[in-house]
Amino acid sequence: MNIKIPIYQPTLNGNEKKYVDDCLDSSWISSKGKYIHLFEDKFSEFIGVSHSASVSNGTVALHLALVTLGVGAGDEVIVPSFTYIASVNTIVITGAKPVFVDSLEDTWQMDPDDVKKKITPSTKAIMAVHIYGHPCEMDKLQKIAKENNVFLIEDCAEAFGSLYHKKHVGTFGDISTFSFYGNKTITTGEGGMVVTNDETLYDRAYHLKMHGLAKYREYWHDVIGFNYRMTNICAAIGLAQLENAQEKIQKKRELRNWYEDVLSGTPVKTHGEIGNVFHSYWMYSILLDNPQTRDDLRKHLSANGIETRPTFYPAHTMPMFAHNFQKFPVAEHLGWCGINLPSWPGLSKEQIGEIGELIKKYLE
Repeated sequence: MNIKIPIYQPTLNGNEKKYVDDCLDSSWISSKGKYIHLFEDKFSEFIGVSHSASVSNGTVALHLALVTLGVGAGDEVIVPSFTYIASVNTIVITGAKPVFVDSLEDTWQMDPDDVKKKITPSTKAIMAVHIYGHPCEMDKLQKIAKENNVFLIEDCAEAFGSLYHKKHVGTFGDISTFSFYGNKTITTGEGGMVVTNDETLYDRAYHLKMHGLAKYREYWHDVIGFNYRMTNICAAIGLAQLENAQEKIQKKRELRNWYEDVLSGTPVKTHGEIGNVFHSYWMYSILLDNPQTRDDLRKHLSANGIETRPTFYPAHTMPMFAHNFQKFPVAEHLGWCGINLPSWPGLSKEQIGEIGELIKKYLE
């Protein structure tokens, strides 16, 4: 395939090079240096949370959050089946059991009513995953968590900048995580963040991510910990990205408007914005009627140099989880029939128009 318009590429048009050069000039390139705390502090300020701990990627952020809450063998964690596999794998890595729930047809997010049904005496936490940037129904999920005395985790890997009732996602759970992989709205190349308003949880997460290093005794380790630290270079890039974050988010919203205009009147269903939320549109996604049409449309776009990707296949259908046969019709429809279209901030209105015209022509 001769790619003319890629599915994603990072936008590095701020102070990234300047800050990285500063790291190189100062020789602070590993997990110490001024940019670590600068990035963490500015991130906390941006989303309105008390504490942020930077980590090496979004997957270890999830694992660290789970371990910080004491999730382990014998516990259950409720998670949507329609999610990226990291959400589920990290639960298994702790020794806990993922308990799948279906999604809502309109928002594509986890179904709170199904969450209620899946609560058992072994439930330790609910993991709310804000798929593709649309917030989950946090009021309902907070209520369920409180009534059942279980933890609420937010996986915000795809939802940086998204708002629920005018508050940033990541501020509703007991602990929350973000990813800064190269295709995220703000990136550090590889990186992540664990955030919380609970100082005890923050201290525990920080302790664990630093090899379990004791606070008041040099090179003394009092728990089994992990090397989950972010490098100063990655944090420098993250700080520069954060400085232009609002511009990137607004550009994503502009892309959404262009797509909506050009796809108006077609039979595709778009991933809309439902309720009192602000959808950051990490990926602009569409839904077709059936899997064959989805696959054929992707081939048609590919033949014309347009890179796309399928929406996430439901985790309960993956070989390692399919032994316990379950049916989640909404998750399955979303997984078999969805497409992520090119969604990076540097796209022009003309490029979106070209993609839209190709889709319209194929579906005529």
